[in-house]
Amino acid sequence: MASRRVRLTFPAELVTEPLIYLVGRNFEVVTNIRRANIVKDAGWVVLEITGENAEIDRAIGYLQERGVTVEPVEGDVVAS
Repeated sequence: MASRRVRLTFPAELVTEPLIYLVGRNFEVVTNIRRANIVKDAGWVVLEITGENAEIDRAIGYLQERGVTVEPVEGDVVAS
């Protein structure tokens, strides 16, 4: 079992989509929102994803295919 933190940045058209819920439902991972700032037309989330590495990769790929920017995070700080 692995755990990975990522920062998701949502384009305006995706802010209201339940993408984090869908990741937890459609992939064999557990999602845990660590920090978030969501408003009507913009948003970001620091998300901890736990599961097998291959399944985490699939979940991240799913988000990226939908237009979400995914960046690695160390702790609650975006890695440089």
